[in-house]
Amino acid sequence: MFTTFNLRVTLWAALAVALLLNYVTWLHDYPPVTPPTVAQGAAAAGGATNGSGTALDTAVPEVGAAPAPEAAAPAVAPNAAAAVPGAAAANLAASPGTASAAGATALPPAQLVHVVTDVLDVQVSLDGGELTRVDLLVYPQVKGQATPVRLLNRDSADTLFVLQSGLTSGAAGAAMPTHLARFNAPGSELRLQPGQDELQLPLTWTDGKGVTVTKTYVFHRGRYQIGLDYSVANASGANWPYAPYMQLLRNNEPVATSYFHPESYAYKGPAYDDGQKYQKLKLGKEPPTLDQLIDGGWLAAMQHHFVVAIVPPVGAPWHYQLTTQGYEYRLTATGPPRQLAPGATATLQQILYVGPKLQHELEQASPRLYLVTDYGKLSFLARPLFWLLDQVHRIIGNWGWTIMIATLLLKLLFYPLSEASMRSMARMKALQPRIKLLQEQYKDQRDKLGKATMELYQKEKVNPVAGCLPMLIQMPVFLAFYWVLLESVEMRQAPFMGWIGDLSARDPLFILPVMMAGANFINFKLNPQMGDPTQQRMFMIMQIAMPVMFAFMPSGLVLYWTTNTVLSILQQWNINRRLAAAAKARN
Repeated sequence: MFTTFNLRVTLWAALAVALLLNYVTWLHDYPPVTPPTVAQGAAAAGGATNGSGTALDTAVPEVGAAPAPEAAAPAVAPNAAAAVPGAAAANLAASPGTASAAGATALPPAQLVHVVTDVLDVQVSLDGGELTRVDLLVYPQVKGQATPVRLLNRDSADTLFVLQSGLTSGAAGAAMPTHLARFNAPGSELRLQPGQDELQLPLTWTDGKGVTVTKTYVFHRGRYQIGLDYSVANASGANWPYAPYMQLLRNNEPVATSYFHPESYAYKGPAYDDGQKYQKLKLGKEPPTLDQLIDGGWLAAMQHHFVVAIVPPVGAPWHYQLTTQGYEYRLTATGPPRQLAPGATATLQQILYVGPKLQHELEQASPRLYLVTDYGKLSFLARPLFWLLDQVHRIIGNWGWTIMIATLLLKLLFYPLSEASMRSMARMKALQPRIKLLQEQYKDQRDKLGKATMELYQKEKVNPVAGCLPMLIQMPVFLAFYWVLLESVEMRQAPFMGWIGDLSARDPLFILPVMMAGANFINFKLNPQMGDPTQQRMFMIMQIAMPVMFAFMPSGLVLYWTTNTVLSILQQWNINRRLAAAAKARN
């Protein structure tokens, strides 16, 4: 009876997991229809529009009352937190070098400055110093092809994705170096030369009254972190109010999800961190809200394997806002208002990140920016697993062998518990002939059968539930491995050997799923055949169904499961051999 009960519990648990996975997949594949909506306040973000067709592109953050003047270095006013308002408004400066909403100052198209490092190919517009295009040179869109992954761009309204920044005062009509103002550059192209570790692109702006602002982008060899520095000199005869801001503008068209493309389930959209909590702002029928003062956080536009993030400096609260219009969103971080006294100078330093979710480099940009590698609710398991994989990979240099070795190490870690469970399973298998005799003897007396079976288990010191423990332990680790393989860009397009050229994609020849099916079958035969013939056939079918389900999952995940099953077979075989030898010695 207890054997049957154990089997039924296992089958019902497997069925529940399968139903849950199907339900989640259905929600992903057929989400509720949510027509684009305009968030409250979006219409007030600005009257003019650009090529993106929305007002979000021309909005400059509003700044409240200015604090007391600073002497030489910028200082945060005591009432800075209270001075930052809660709504965005247009601030189109009608001044020399700035285009107004009504087109008061007609300017020729902005020049683009081309910057190339060993990992980035960047276009910077002299209109506001906007990052209008960033290509990741070492990450092809399709393995084996030359076209790189493109993040920031103005290629079309559908793919609109730009990073804007500037200084604003909040005063309507004031000349300010916003992302709408025209800057000047010393040249039209910069390239990182051999032996050179840093590139600096200075952009200058002046109001014609004595205020000069130099906005400098700093690029580094081999890194996706970009410095954004300001140098402000006030040679006028009056205080000059200003507040720094950075914002991400993106058209976030939904990704069509499919079971055959597991990467399509990765989160794509805005997110932020306040230093204590990481939060994804999922766009939907009811637009999410973000209107907070945060010190020590970051804002990010996320997608599978890649991210663009802005990291304000620590030490003063910045105003974080999200504004949406249809599928388009704008994430804005506005610094505290300041004033620069006549004859004084000031400097500001901010950090941008545009690139892959490389965890080591993300942590250098901001201590908690690594959270954009979104492992979900199993992060507490996934992050240690990635650490283990990373340490092994530093020695091995191949992610496929790394997965196999890490699986072996995990098997050794859980060996004592697995051996106890497998010993119980081996004893169960040895008891099957005696259990069948009891079933025949008490086939019409279920109470007596249950009592007799329990007495047999107690006499032989066998726990029928112990065989389920390895499965219960393995499932969370398996799910954590799934998210590590799916989300870790380190494994994107990583080759293993022979026909497997990308561990983050399915096996193109389905050889690993076939090997998995064979390993499952052998493992099934080594374990006791519990239940009636119908239940046994159901278990047999599951050995085939699982590889079919895994066939379209990342090949690295199938490699992990197959390796784990093969190690389980070897372990079970060794335990069966030792138990048989011990039984023979007793007789």
